[in-house]
Amino acid sequence: MQDSQAVAAHPALQHHFDNMEQQREASSLGMWIFLATEIMFFGGLMLAYLIYRMAYFHAFAAGSESMTMWLGAVNTAVLICSSLTVALSVHAAQEGHRKLLVGLLIATMLLGCVFLGIKAVEYHDKYVEHHVPGPAFQFTGHDEPPVRPDEVPNVQLFFSLYFAMTGLHALHMIIGIGLFIYLTYKAWKGTYGPDYHTPVENFGLYWHFVDIVWIFLFPLLYLVGHAK
Repeated sequence: MQDSQAVAAHPALQHHFDNMEQQREASSLGMWIFLATEIMFFGGLMLAYLIYRMAYFHAFAAGSESMTMWLGAVNTAVLICSSLTVALSVHAAQEGHRKLLVGLLIATMLLGCVFLGIKAVEYHDKYVEHHVPGPAFQFTGHDEPPVRPDEVPNVQLFFSLYFAMTGLHALHMIIGIGLFIYLTYKAWKGTYGPDYHTPVENFGLYWHFVDIVWIFLFPLLYLVGHAK
């Protein structure tokens, strides 16, 4: 009885929950439902990409071949490392290692910033090359057979989907970094520990989702041109 009262008296317990475990389960369920909606959102974009890729394979392959594959590969490695730091931060919170938790959250944010910096370089390159969809769009390609003038609109469609998918992914990363700034502040204050670490777990799930989305985007956008 005393143990249950101690748990119920936890300062992080919301009034509409009976205990911390019930609150944790409800929060986790809410996060999984949210991620399910995000899967449908990105899944629709990827489905559209696959349909157009089958319809205009040569144009999409030419657009993909113009991408700087090594930058995409580096970003993939960066996000995989950030998933590791997130997983370790959850463990640190569960074990009550406050300083380690703060350090791992900061490392995750730094890796996220590295990813966004590399993506900014890619966007700049595409702007200089006139590969941004719009009136100034130009594309000649350098593959064999060359891109015909009538295929250029289809290449522009590839880049439209590229900027839509990577731009939304980058937006999700920016949101994630904002969430981790909040987590880091709360962690430094000693909010999270063995008795209460649900926000770290839930935001970690969000970050893992963002990483997994990129794992799908990388081959779709960067490797299709090498599978002709």
